[in-house]
Amino acid sequence: MTPQSSFMVLATVDPRREAELRRLLASMNRAPGVVDPLNSLVAFGRLERLHFARFAILDDGTLDDIAAYGLPRVDYPVYLVLLGDVDGPAETFLAEMAYAAGGGLHRIFSHCKDYAPDLDLLRWLRARSVAPAANYVNWVGRTVVQIREEEALRQAMEGFIQENSGSLLVMTPRVARETLRQFVALEQQSGRIPLTPSAPTSLRWRLRDFLNLVGVPMLLLIFLPLLVLYLPFFVIQLRRRERSDPVIAPRVAPAQNRLLASLEDHDVTNQFTAMGSLKPGWFRRLTIAAVLAAIDYTARHIFNRGRLARVTTIHFARWVFLDGGKRVIFASNYDGSLESYMDDFINKVAFGLNVVFSNGIGYPRTNWLVLDGAKDEQPFKEFLRRHQLPTQVWYSANPGLTALDRKRNSLIREGLERESMSDSEILEWLQLF
Repeated sequence: MTPQSSFMVLATVDPRREAELRRLLASMNRAPGVVDPLNSLVAFGRLERLHFARFAILDDGTLDDIAAYGLPRVDYPVYLVLLGDVDGPAETFLAEMAYAAGGGLHRIFSHCKDYAPDLDLLRWLRARSVAPAANYVNWVGRTVVQIREEEALRQAMEGFIQENSGSLLVMTPRVARETLRQFVALEQQSGRIPLTPSAPTSLRWRLRDFLNLVGVPMLLLIFLPLLVLYLPFFVIQLRRRERSDPVIAPRVAPAQNRLLASLEDHDVTNQFTAMGSLKPGWFRRLTIAAVLAAIDYTARHIFNRGRLARVTTIHFARWVFLDGGKRVIFASNYDGSLESYMDDFINKVAFGLNVVFSNGIGYPRTNWLVLDGAKDEQPFKEFLRRHQLPTQVWYSANPGLTALDRKRNSLIREGLERESMSDSEILEWLQLF
């Protein structure tokens, strides 16, 4: 198995060159929201381990919200972020990308501060890499190559079924499956349907994963007495803040809505980039740090086979702390429209939205951390849309394929490669086509 990882490079934009940078990033697209995968700057389509990538300019339009707490506005810099999700180690992928697209990356990042044309690009990228506080992968081990090969397999098999529907319909399910297996075997021998075997899982990754699996619960057990002692104080502080924290969720300006909408729904999968400031004080910072640590652990060891809690439409997602833990960026790749994406979360895991995003300034009022909040649907949607940022360049390696499509294709391959199946299993497998 080849596990997935993520990278994120964060650089401060030179304000004198921001407009020029925006024009340069726009040149990578065929149309707003539609990247040219073989563009002359960073040809994402030639990077075979890359699932998703994006360039986004992080210009937070909600910095004045801190005034609701009687505190002065902090003028954080505008950032340029390059982030992506890849097969295998992100460290080696950065080296591959710097080698393959060094010229384009030089041109793009030359619009940032502390950049010089004669510097070591890879070292500069690594120095500005930021690790996520929590990371989610829809299906750990499913590679770009596997996704493409399994989609090609499905298409070939469905073509064969359509061409031979008359004879297949009169066969028993077991004979029909064997006929399909023989067809695929011949196609593989001719090289028309490659099915690459999974690579062995690296010992280093397995060891780190095991240590994380057992180490985190052990630490919790060690600190459990202190956590129990702190719980009453936590509840008192939480309820006091929940009653007094201001809600800031005005309607988003129509022009901003139109801009964001112009970058969405060009494919069955969309991107989402949002950022915001945490409510002031250590209480909220520690709360969200603990929540994200829990999300990262469960996403790593529990929700790694097609779903995040009850949500099945997310391919990759991450939460990253910025500016000394005072702000957070959330980035995801998901199926469907933004409206359906928000409804999915509200209806299935509203409590999860609350425990994370209620630590941000302006979030709809929660009770006991998990109640209400996102259930106040319209203010929640306005809050989320208000914090959403345009993604200037977004790349998807496998457009047109939802997370459920990918799962179906993997099930088709698994059923094809199994030596034996019961009659009921064969019927279930045939229904995948």
